[in-house]
Amino acid sequence: MTRLLALSLAAFAALATTAPAQAAQAPKLAITSFDQLAQPLPLPYDEKADAKAAVAAAKARARANRKLLLIDLGGNWCLDCRILAGTIEQPALKTWLAKKYEIVTVDVGRFDKNLDVPAHYGITERLKGVPSVLVVNPKTDKLINPGKTAALSDARHMNPQGLADWLAQWTR
Repeated sequence: MTRLLALSLAAFAALATTAPAQAAQAPKLAITSFDQLAQPLPLPYDEKADAKAAVAAAKARARANRKLLLIDLGGNWCLDCRILAGTIEQPALKTWLAKKYEIVTVDVGRFDKNLDVPAHYGITERLKGVPSVLVVNPKTDKLINPGKTAALSDARHMNPQGLADWLAQWTR
């Protein structure tokens, strides 16, 4: 009986070491406060862009390059959106994100524009805030982070590393 228990524990240990990897770790950022971001903060959303075409093109690139699709829904009027954009521009994070994600920004105006994009992923009620970040598997066209899309809508109360770590949690 003891030998059987030992074999079972050994088998469990072997399975545990072959389990899927945890999320990738975000790079350590050189800044510790959003006050250290370059000013003025970026205006990341093209208000005249064809959102459907931009998302379709980004999805095709993500699929071809075996990356996740990150759809950043927001508006240039939104401080949290601009903080996200400024943080993404940090050199270490920008390089790391480029390996993991194909990123596309979509202007949602004042919650009255391009809402067919989130609706495509099952978000049919008013957005709970912006930025709303949709992490999508481009092969299945399915949302990976349901229920957590508005987590960065209060980005200014996070810190740069926390924001980077949030982005990293969906990757491998």
